[in-house]
Amino acid sequence: MKIDLHTHVLPERWPDLRERYGYGGFIRLEHHRPCGARMLMDDRFFREIESNCWDAAVRIEECDATGVDVQVLSTVPVMFAYWAKPEDTLDLSRILNDSIAGVVRAHPNRFVGLGTVPLQAPDLAIGELERCVRDLGLAGIEIGTHVNDWNLNEPALFPVFERAAALGAAVFVHPWDMMGKDEMTRYWLPWLVGMPAETSRAICSMIFGGVLERLPALRVAFAHGGGSFPATVGRVEHGFNCRPDLCAIDNPVNPRKYFGRFYVDSLTHDAEALRYLIKVVGAKSIALGSDYPFPLGEACPGSLIESMADLSAETKERLLAGTATEFLALASRR
Repeated sequence: MKIDLHTHVLPERWPDLRERYGYGGFIRLEHHRPCGARMLMDDRFFREIESNCWDAAVRIEECDATGVDVQVLSTVPVMFAYWAKPEDTLDLSRILNDSIAGVVRAHPNRFVGLGTVPLQAPDLAIGELERCVRDLGLAGIEIGTHVNDWNLNEPALFPVFERAAALGAAVFVHPWDMMGKDEMTRYWLPWLVGMPAETSRAICSMIFGGVLERLPALRVAFAHGGGSFPATVGRVEHGFNCRPDLCAIDNPVNPRKYFGRFYVDSLTHDAEALRYLIKVVGAKSIALGSDYPFPLGEACPGSLIESMADLSAETKERLLAGTATEFLALASRR
């Protein structure tokens, strides 16, 4: 069985947000050809997408072709819109969440949904989190690696994580609005360099800030194999040990001890990197993730795992489905 924890989806259409809210900066779709559309930020090109980004029938057909049994649906991170007025981000979140929930309701055996919330306004975020879980039947939420000037250790955000833990809601952390993007505009460096750093930023913030320590029931996963954190944990640990006056001010626990306490997806694009990830994080904390349907993803989800002859059948089963089942609490949900 294959459960793909990391896939993105959009509605086929949504209102003109600039017209709806009275200011720009939002994404709109321009359906300029059959089965294809441009994502535009106001009138500036952002990304070309295919119908598999919104058409459930196409997704299911492609899943069948690659042996994926279940996709976990979350929005495209540029749609987080944490920079916008909170009431507008809440409205947009509801549009996106209702769309995801509709796809899941129509195909409950093929899709699981994660919602999005207006994290820049924690009270509103908690309300939408509760609606996602209680009313829409979603498994949890997808959030960004930071919220404007807040890292994920920001005290104002703690009640959101606290409520997620109490609800049993999964939290999937995805990089967005990459640090340094304005200084590295060439060579796609925000996606190649910034994204891994963003994810490490989020993990370090939640560890050093004591979020994981204070909320042992919180189930949180990080995209792209945990970004650069697993490969740089030695440096992080050394900094913690040699400068506790700077690093250990909110949590006295060694960062390395949190391996096994959070989840990551398997999207490393490299067998040696995945072997290392299994060694330091553990197979029980790694779930298949493809980043479908985007070009930086794994074209045939799970093919890297399946190609590794040194992995036992038990380990492969855990990576391909077992960890996602646990993270999403699918056994209890179904």
